[in-house]
Amino acid sequence: MGLFGLGTAKGKSGGLMNVIRCDEPEYLVWKWRPEGQDANSTSRENAIRYGSSLRVKDGEVAVFVYKQKEGAMQDFIVGPYDDTIKTANFPILSSIVGLAFGGESPFQAEIYFINLQGNNQVKFAIPYFDVADPRLPDFPVPVAVRGAITFALEDYKNFIKLNRLVDFDLEAFKKQIKDVMVRKIKGIVTNIPCDLGMPVVQMERKIDEVSEVLETRLKDRLDEYGVRMKHIDINAIEIDKDSDAYTEVKGLTGGITAQTMQAQAELNIKNMQDMQAMNAANLEETLRIQREEAQRAQKLQTETNFLGAHALNQQTSVLQTAASNLGQMGSMNMGAGGGGMNPAGMMTGMMMGGAMGGQMAGMMNNMGQQMQNAMNTPPPMPTVQYMTAVNGQQTGPYNMQQLQQMVHTGQFTPQTYVWKQGMAQWELAGNVQELASLFAVPTPPPVPGGIPTPPMP
Repeated sequence: MGLFGLGTAKGKSGGLMNVIRCDEPEYLVWKWRPEGQDANSTSRENAIRYGSSLRVKDGEVAVFVYKQKEGAMQDFIVGPYDDTIKTANFPILSSIVGLAFGGESPFQAEIYFINLQGNNQVKFAIPYFDVADPRLPDFPVPVAVRGAITFALEDYKNFIKLNRLVDFDLEAFKKQIKDVMVRKIKGIVTNIPCDLGMPVVQMERKIDEVSEVLETRLKDRLDEYGVRMKHIDINAIEIDKDSDAYTEVKGLTGGITAQTMQAQAELNIKNMQDMQAMNAANLEETLRIQREEAQRAQKLQTETNFLGAHALNQQTSVLQTAASNLGQMGSMNMGAGGGGMNPAGMMTGMMMGGAMGGQMAGMMNNMGQQMQNAMNTPPPMPTVQYMTAVNGQQTGPYNMQQLQQMVHTGQFTPQTYVWKQGMAQWELAGNVQELASLFAVPTPPPVPGGIPTPPMP
């Protein structure tokens, strides 16, 4: 440990000044003693000279345990710390320092170093124990588990409260942790097939899943010891494959698995068929609605044309009547004596009749043009729509423009299965002549400069 020896000086007990530190490479709790002093040898093992040097590394805590009238007291020095023990910079010990020799006499205190940075590991090997598959509870299979638990000390005050520092034995402490953790691991592993629906015969190759379950459920189980579990590693899960139970369960599990796979396959086929029928019905309904909308639009256009022609006939009759009345008015006005013709009136009537006639002609031309345009407008083109099947799922329907966009994005290829109304079954898109143009590779134009065009791949 490299500490100064303890001797006597001029009748004063307690020896020379000490360097109080921990040089142990691996430890959780370590008790300091002066050089040359054995445990429980004399009272000098706890005699500390006032003015000695105290060195506490980063990640360490020095715990001073001493007695007073109130009972055992504890003071904590958290590292890093490197200084001498004196009242000016170490006031927490002023009450226990002897003053008979001017502050040079030794005082009694136990000093423990606690490691906060080191990780401690507990390895375990659980021999064969029975684990039953919930589907086959009458055939428990022997299972063995090996692994390691890594824990660390973080809350040193709680650790000291729960554990004795005097004569602390790390190996005995690890055994306590091992015993309680092995018991809990056995209970968790026994229930994993039921909790996760995991067949017992598959547990060997699902170590990661088992480790994750154990770590989650054991995370807070070491609090009672004042330490924290950092992680648990399962190195192996072994099944006794020579046991009769394993042979029986293996055969029955294989049969159950085959039946399950067959049932799942049948269910997938039925779901696909139901989806296909539903999509076909949807497509048929969509086409029906489109036909009805086209017929409705055509009927509406016909009715509009009929109403326009009727209105034109009515306006024409009104204008003819008005023109006739205006002509009569001009011919009836014979002057003051009532005899003869009225040229001015006749001229006015003729002018108004001409204007109305021109107006009527314009209206007839406009109505005729509208009727001609309506007659020349073709009905809506029928829409071709396809359903697609990708990874066992049906999508769509899609028109040709949408399929063209999907080709550019790579969502639609010649190997994509398609179906539309009228097709007997699903076909590869590359085999449908109507869709072949979507996958055609464009031929580049001639290269400028007389360089021959490279052949198509």
